[in-house]
Amino acid sequence: MKKHIANIKNDEEEAEINLTPMLDVVFIMLIFFIVTASFIRETGLDVNRPEQDTPQVVQEEGAILVIIDSTDDIWIDRRVIDPRAVRANVERLHAEDPDRPVVIQVAKTSTTKALVTVMDAARQAKVFNISIAAAE
Repeated sequence: MKKHIANIKNDEEEAEINLTPMLDVVFIMLIFFIVTASFIRETGLDVNRPEQDTPQVVQEEGAILVIIDSTDDIWIDRRVIDPRAVRANVERLHAEDPDRPVVIQVAKTSTTKALVTVMDAARQAKVFNISIAAAE
């Protein structure tokens, strides 16, 4: 009887679970999912940043000036324009002189939505020479 009890105690001490194969499988699955994952590239606006650290003030004679004030009102030719009419006004002014660039003067407290609306309208009007200036 004593031998039988001694064998039971030895069996309890030797009964261990080996976790090494499970960890191997988990690492192989992790590597598989990392390798087969497809990475999504976020789309955004293409911005041409100046190469210089200090801003340069360029006087654009005869440029199409679009002003976005702090209340997101859009001004062209000293009058407030509806955001849906920006494209038509830019097309009209660009048709008069195709070499005229578009300069968008933006107030610091205006929203990005207004700026993107004006930039999209200018690009739809086939104007690709667009500059952005910060209003003081």
